Amino acid sequence: MKSTIMSEKIEPFVKLRAIEPEDLDILYQIENDISLWNVGCTNVPYSRYTLHNYIADCVNDIYTDRQLRMMIENDKAEVVGIIDIIDFEPRHQRAELGVVIKRSFRRQGYASSAVRKIIDYAKNILHLHQVYVVADADNVGSIGLFSSLGFQSKDVLTDWLFSNGEYHNAIIMQRML
Repeated sequence: MKSTIMSEKIEPFVKLRAIEPEDLDILYQIENDISLWNVGCTNVPYSRYTLHNYIADCVNDIYTDRQLRMMIENDKAEVVGIIDIIDFEPRHQRAELGVVIKRSFRRQGYASSAVRKIIDYAKNILHLHQVYVVADADNVGSIGLFSSLGFQSKDVLTDWLFSNGEYHNAIIMQRML
């Protein structure tokens, strides 16, 4: 009888940490990457001055800021991306997640590792009841990532996102913690 051994993909190590002043250039690059604007609500460039003030003024308290932004580092202490908890709603104990991985580090498992860590943080430290994402219905990579992490598609928002001159449907994906 032939036995089959399933190989599991080993996710890379990631560390989530607060934004530091030294992250200004990375934040500037990511926030001003026009190709990412279609997945968020940004449609104007941010100045270094604005981002510098954001870093300086951020309390890093989710109850004060109603959001939490963390840098994602790999095992070599390289910043590979940013992960966010936004639209924090303390009364209902829910928040939206967002993750951006720098182009040179994509498809290496960093997003999955970072989302797992932020979910653990949201559940065990923030005591959230649920987290959700809003993904473009055409973004199969994002939908696949969150589906693989236990998020379930809950609803389609028709013509929710506007990009490249046309409207796109969005999918709300939710995970109970």
